[in-house]
Amino acid sequence: MVLILSQKAAAQKMLRMGYEILENNMDEKELIIAGIRESGSVIARNIAGILKEIGHFELDIITLQLDKKMPTDVIMSKAIDPENKVIILVDDVSNSGKTLLYALKPFLNHHPKKIQTLVLVERTHKAFPVKPDYTGLSVATTMQEHIRVETSGEIVMGAWLA
Repeated sequence: MVLILSQKAAAQKMLRMGYEILENNMDEKELIIAGIRESGSVIARNIAGILKEIGHFELDIITLQLDKKMPTDVIMSKAIDPENKVIILVDDVSNSGKTLLYALKPFLNHHPKKIQTLVLVERTHKAFPVKPDYTGLSVATTMQEHIRVETSGEIVMGAWLA
């Protein structure tokens, strides 16, 4: 395995993405940060922590749980009202776009103001029409290679290419 993103670099990228979110949502009062379990949730909580420090938003943080291979059902950690609110959907790695697309499912019966997507690492193999709005690192890989983001508690330890 090859380290492609160190702990320090991941923290820097999340800080930069936090500032991008702030810049793109200056007029908003409230954001919903929805992390896809497991690593995506850790990244979402890190982003929320950054936004609490640099921003002015009221934040609602939730976790989404779904089977990434067969994502038919999406379970939310708590009920929220996304009506006319900005949702930031967070995952660790965007590969084909499938997980991000299916994770939108619980919000589609409502009328959010806008939905933005954030990934720590983006791969270039899109099979679904989802492109992240915020990307920490974009990596060109082969279809056989895999990217793994490792977390420990609330810390993003890094990302590896295998």
